[in-house]
Amino acid sequence: MAAPSLAAGRPPFKDDLVALLPDLRAFSRFLCRERVAADELVQNTAVVALSKQMQFEPGTNLKAWLFTIARSQFYSSLRSARRSSATVGSGETENVAGIDHADRSSDLIDLSKALWRLNPEYREALMLVGACGFSYEEASAVCACGLGTMKARVSRARRRLAEALA
Repeated sequence: MAAPSLAAGRPPFKDDLVALLPDLRAFSRFLCRERVAADELVQNTAVVALSKQMQFEPGTNLKAWLFTIARSQFYSSLRSARRSSATVGSGETENVAGIDHADRSSDLIDLSKALWRLNPEYREALMLVGACGFSYEEASAVCACGLGTMKARVSRARRRLAEALA
């Protein structure tokens, strides 16, 4: 028999986590740029979230909490790779995430290339606010930066993206 939820009428933590996996996978795919690495990041994020679920405060934004964990896991893996002298991010501008562009429109290809040419902080800010639907406040919490910094990053990302596509 399943244990009852801690809060009446609220789905268990695991159900909430599972419901957010598609969003988490999209964000992880955006960070990692390749499917296998993104899937591994989602798995690691879920393991960490489940092991630390008692630290999550019910009533707060679980999606932002999960994205913060994913972002932290991603950057930790980059630091580890750098310490072990692995080459990280080689060929970033030449090969846009290994995506098969054969069946995509040229506009979508141009957009993809322009996005990947953005500064990583700007790209991440635009992804969180523009694509994932986070408020500026939530995105600034995920990225551990000030609200003004987040607004500036999104503004600069939008401007540079528009310039690149003009």
